[in-house]
Amino acid sequence: MNLKIIKNNYFKVLRGGSHTTFQDSGFTNNQHLGITTGGVVDYELYNLSNKILNNTLNYPVIEFCFQGPCLKLMNGKSRIVITGNVVFNIIKSKKTFNGIPNQSYLLKKGDIIDIISTIKSNYGYLSIEGGFKLKKKFGSYSTLTTAKIGSNNGEKIQDNQNLLINKEGKNTISKINLNNRELTKYIRVVSGPQMNFFFPKVLKKFFEKPFKISKDINRMGIRLEENICKSVKSHNIHSEAITKGSVQVPGDGNPIILMNDHPTIGGYPKIATVILTDLPKVAQLPIGSQFNFKHISLREAEILYKRNIHNLNNQLKNIKKN
Repeated sequence: MNLKIIKNNYFKVLRGGSHTTFQDSGFTNNQHLGITTGGVVDYELYNLSNKILNNTLNYPVIEFCFQGPCLKLMNGKSRIVITGNVVFNIIKSKKTFNGIPNQSYLLKKGDIIDIISTIKSNYGYLSIEGGFKLKKKFGSYSTLTTAKIGSNNGEKIQDNQNLLINKEGKNTISKINLNNRELTKYIRVVSGPQMNFFFPKVLKKFFEKPFKISKDINRMGIRLEENICKSVKSHNIHSEAITKGSVQVPGDGNPIILMNDHPTIGGYPKIATVILTDLPKVAQLPIGSQFNFKHISLREAEILYKRNIHNLNNQLKNIKKN
């Protein structure tokens, strides 16, 4: 990429935000050690952020939830991009202007990027050209705050800390006009390993009556409400391996969709599993949103995943550079 390698250039964190972490595609082949997959919640926005800057697709980025960080560049130049439905400002020489998502900006010494909030969504991403200067842990740059594992000593990004950067950015503007993500009122799932723990009338209600996103959401899981679905058997089963997207049903009958920082084992029956294609969609649904589950076959899920990756790659070819 012919980027100038720099030393001691960094962003100073003026405000850490509500939940701001370093993430990449996550940890692999470590669940036997009790280390979950982690990684970015919305892999589509993550890939987009790196592609706009011509980064390697697995470069670490900053993931933020609701309110993002406010960062000041202390030296050199850095080309940045924000992806997601996000409101943010760029401050140059005490002049403030509104930033546009999916478009790169060149920051110089003293410039500030202030990520105010997500809009009708939960997660957004900040990527910089050349990436942040981090060390891999267990083969990943991701941060697991619940386990205190990964980049940044397993911690959220905090006020007043310094974020080192690898390269000096180029004075190039790159952007993309994306098609809006498909808006659906349903989230597609395949059968869970304990679907037979539920009476047919409960399964019928599970798919026909809408669920509501509760206030209890984070990187570990999304708790649903307003559609109680209790199993006919005990809600306590022998602990077994669980996966991202599993829909667990605890004793109160309010299902929980397991997300990226889920435990590696669990002891609640799993009625269904959200397909990979729809995990970013459900993760971005705001608190109070309603949706229905839709049952599909494993074969359909595989086809949808391949089609989604193909469509995303085609969209990424439309990045424009000036």
